[in-house]
Amino acid sequence: MNIFCLAGRLASFALLLALAGPTWAAEPVSLFPPAAKRVVFLGDSITYAGQFVEDIAAYQQARFPEHPVTIINVGLPSETVSGLSEPGHADGKFPRPDLHERLARVLAKTRPDLVFACYGMNDGVYLPLDAARFQSYRDGIKWLHAQVTQAGAAIIHVTPPVFDEVKGGHAGYEAVLSAYSAWLVSQRTNGWDVIDLHTPMKQYLAAQRAKYPAFALTKDGIHPGDLGHWLMAQAILEHLGVTAAQSANSINALLAPYPDGGQILAREQASQRVWKDAWLTETGHKRPNMKRGLPMVIDPQTGEARLITNAVSDGKSTP
Repeated sequence: MNIFCLAGRLASFALLLALAGPTWAAEPVSLFPPAAKRVVFLGDSITYAGQFVEDIAAYQQARFPEHPVTIINVGLPSETVSGLSEPGHADGKFPRPDLHERLARVLAKTRPDLVFACYGMNDGVYLPLDAARFQSYRDGIKWLHAQVTQAGAAIIHVTPPVFDEVKGGHAGYEAVLSAYSAWLVSQRTNGWDVIDLHTPMKQYLAAQRAKYPAFALTKDGIHPGDLGHWLMAQAILEHLGVTAAQSANSINALLAPYPDGGQILAREQASQRVWKDAWLTETGHKRPNMKRGLPMVIDPQTGEARLITNAVSDGKSTP
């Protein structure tokens, strides 16, 4: 080969490497920003149920095993960010817990780098759209945003899931959640990071019900089953750049290409279900009839938590 020809080819190859370099450098090392080592999920009973959190945690572990991230679920059933509670909630046994009461403790104990917050389902207290209630929701979300950012963490807001009036009654309540979701999405113009899972879930439900009138994502109109939780996880994963999630019909399908993907999911499910109760017990709340979690020790320097696994739960609910 002519030496000048070889030199030209080498120069061309060097140019290609230079052009490709930024693309290679952009290869993700985590679902989350590289500095995010501790990720907290806040929300109500849907977050507490946690299948979508488990799905996200499993994918993070399977896809990025060399970049461990602590994922903490502190969702609390019945909770609102609006501070509202309908008359006779829980047959009059207790009002809805209010995030305002516990957020400072949650942030202090968990020390998050990133927070996902999914509120709205309970915030309209299952009544028609009302200006005062809507304002309470907006005020609560703005307060939450400010508190998290002042604590030094980033926050990603997540719109509430779809409400199914066929299963849950409360005529007109889906319009409330649609309005809340649209407002939350509009905050992107203020620089907020917002994931809209309400719209794709609503569209999916409508499309399936058009073909199969008995189709439902929930039994009670509120709490999604496994498929509903996958749709939530799917929307969040897509927002985080996981393009493969769009064509996957389940977390198992998404994890299929990864060695031991099913085992990783099972481990994350088991782990999350222990830790969420432990964190709720550690951070405290006013919601009765919650399972008491295992005690933990938090390192004051690193913030790392360790469960005291030789402690035996008495099986009693937290007060």
